[in-house]
Amino acid sequence: MAVRWEQIVVDAQDAGRLARWWAEALGGWVIVTDEPGEVEIRKSPGELPGLLFTPAAEPKTVKNRLHIDLRPDDQEAEVERLIDMGARHADIGQSDVGWVVLADPEGNEFCVLSSKKDA
Repeated sequence: MAVRWEQIVVDAQDAGRLARWWAEALGGWVIVTDEPGEVEIRKSPGELPGLLFTPAAEPKTVKNRLHIDLRPDDQEAEVERLIDMGARHADIGQSDVGWVVLADPEGNEFCVLSSKKDA
């Protein structure tokens, strides 16, 4: 039986706003669905997987059990860019590691890894 990874679903208090934030954060991903109950972004319209943002009435309150890792060419510059966009540093008990943990505008943690050449 074949299976294909379609998308990751993200509950959000403002699905449209958070989808647009992630589309910009991921370097120009595009909105492929924009409806009241869901907003989906993808790298390109026909390319999977996507991120599907759906409305949630309650705010996020605990650490994510699943998160996105980003690997930029320049970790320091990428962290600065994301902070300028509204991300913030997050402490999840990571101590001294080679990646930076940030949270998106709704508090969802994600990691910015060092570049491949530094890894």
